[in-house]
Amino acid sequence: MEGALPQPDRNGVYALASEADTKALARRLAAAARMGDVIALFGDLGAGKTLFARAFINALPGPQGHPVEEEVPSPTFTLVQTYERQPCEVWHFDLYRLEDPEEAWELGLEEAFAEALSLIEWPERLGGLLPRSALRVRLSQKGDERRVRFEGDESWRRRLEAIGLRTAE
Repeated sequence: MEGALPQPDRNGVYALASEADTKALARRLAAAARMGDVIALFGDLGAGKTLFARAFINALPGPQGHPVEEEVPSPTFTLVQTYERQPCEVWHFDLYRLEDPEEAWELGLEEAFAEALSLIEWPERLGGLLPRSALRVRLSQKGDERRVRFEGDESWRRRLEAIGLRTAE
């Protein structure tokens, strides 16, 4: 069953009652994706970062522009997985096991930032390497309900508004 797009509260926080709601929000965000974007997924274990990333990636068309539904495993052990999508390749990072921010360069971080779209779980492990222009997606859980808040610069605010989403106040 397809989740309806949840509406934010007055502070720009989306309450997600189900996995379907989380997927609907991720798919909507994917509509604004473009090369060079860095989307940082913050949240504790179980907050829904990987679920959000899976829905986001599968919402983007494949290389020939057609829908491609594929398994999107958490890259916990590989640290990064890549996906051929439109408008560009997607690099899905899980930096939970990163010991030092400098180790991220060995994963191809610079290439991903320049030539792809980067989805990053556990972005706080990057320290100062996380670009200021990154969209920060803050996922949290309160009881059975997940909450999502988008934080971004003016460019992100405009792009999100164009697809019917809001950043936090």
